[in-house]
Amino acid sequence: MTIMQYAVLIGVAAVVTLVVTPIVRALGTKWGIVAHPGGRHVHTGLIPRIGGVAMFAGFVAAVGVEYLGERFWGWPGMMLRQEKALLGTMLGIVLMFVIGVIDDIVELKPGQKFVGQLAAASVVVAFGVKINFLGNPFGGGIIMLGVLGIPITLLWIVGFANVINLIDGLDGLAAGVSGIAALTSMVIAQQSNVLVAGAMAAALLGACVGFLRYNFHPASIFMGDSGALFLGFTLACISLLGVMKSVAAITLVVPLVIIGVPIFDTFSAIVRRRMGGKPIQVADKGHIHHRLLGRGFNQRQTVLIIYVWSAALAVGGYAMRWAPPVWRILTLIVLAGLSGVMAYWLGLFETVHHDED
Repeated sequence: MTIMQYAVLIGVAAVVTLVVTPIVRALGTKWGIVAHPGGRHVHTGLIPRIGGVAMFAGFVAAVGVEYLGERFWGWPGMMLRQEKALLGTMLGIVLMFVIGVIDDIVELKPGQKFVGQLAAASVVVAFGVKINFLGNPFGGGIIMLGVLGIPITLLWIVGFANVINLIDGLDGLAAGVSGIAALTSMVIAQQSNVLVAGAMAAALLGACVGFLRYNFHPASIFMGDSGALFLGFTLACISLLGVMKSVAAITLVVPLVIIGVPIFDTFSAIVRRRMGGKPIQVADKGHIHHRLLGRGFNQRQTVLIIYVWSAALAVGGYAMRWAPPVWRILTLIVLAGLSGVMAYWLGLFETVHHDED
């Protein structure tokens, strides 16, 4: 794929998202699909929460343009040669998006949502998009996973979807972090010649950029579960199509580093709730963005700090993908150390008092 192709895909996704978002915002207000203030929420007033519909529209439009370009306009790419994988991935993405929309409208129970997420991930796996092997970090070569590849892939996809959903707590936060991850994934996929993943990452990046026009503080619309689940699920699929295909042992770590902030936030929340004797699924105000707000930063400053943290991890993940083995380990240690310092400063593992809930 050429640089111009990537620019076109990013532009199409961004423009479509820009155009559709005001329409979705008006419909969300008219139909009462809004987020209410109070509790863990930091916004004021009633804000429409189905912005994911616009992001999905932008993404699908861009992927469609790439497919048509390859089939009819002579664009270089791999979608025509990987139609089965592309079809399965898009069907899974559509199903996950629908589940998110339903949840935005009627608020599904956690068990119902999980079953839906598992079903969407299963569609992707059924079309052959899964982790078949891992690079052996000790003796070289590869470790074939066999039937274990199925549950590992399902856990991978569902986990990605939920970590993005959990960090969606401030204006522009999830869209910005996902955009940074999509940009990094696009560059790595292009350099690895995994062009389907690169095209999808470009489409996702454009959708995030277009949506941020309305979602950055002060936001006039939220993405809702339709957006957060869609973003996380799509990033997971991009990683399966792209960087996970290398036999290098480090490739299992790279996607995790790229979305390291939401993963770290989720991990600290689980530890914090277990230490406090609370069920893991019970929400609290101890997430990274809550802690930064508690340190006196405003919403914009908090989001920008997390952007910088995410960008640093993304650059580190990119470097680990190509650096010699010794530097990969050193990079991972440095990134883990810096994240540990941030966690200590913010008190991410400290129990949240009841009056903060």
